Amino acid sequence: MNLKKMLLVLTFIIGCIYHAQTLHLYGGADQDQYLGCLNCDNFDKNSVWNKFSDYGNPFSSKSIWNTYGNYGSTYSTYSPWSAYASYPPAILDENGNFLGFLTLNPYKSDRSELELALIVCKHHEEIKKDVGGWYERLFR
Repeated sequence: MNLKKMLLVLTFIIGCIYHAQTLHLYGGADQDQYLGCLNCDNFDKNSVWNKFSDYGNPFSSKSIWNTYGNYGSTYSTYSPWSAYASYPPAILDENGNFLGFLTLNPYKSDRSELELALIVCKHHEEIKKDVGGWYERLFR
């Protein structure tokens, strides 16, 4: 299956599954730093897909898309993009239920197996370059 077809299928699946519950990211050693909503609309002020929000802006200290920040660097122990992160962001639903960690670290116990988390981890480098475009691919 080519990438375009795969993305269309995944878009449908994600749209059906993930709009049923809101997924939030929390980072830091104690997971007490809010890092935004993983599946909120790209106009939502808390969305990681809103490039004008604290959580979607690639220059914000609270953004997973900030290549030089604690939560977006490939070297930070708090970043999902570090293959060795000890404290990657936790994914919680709107009721506070833990759904796993958003991380590239294959050895991290409780790594999220949510389809959206796996897609974001797999394509994070491309997503950083075009957050809005990827939002459209994944959710529209």
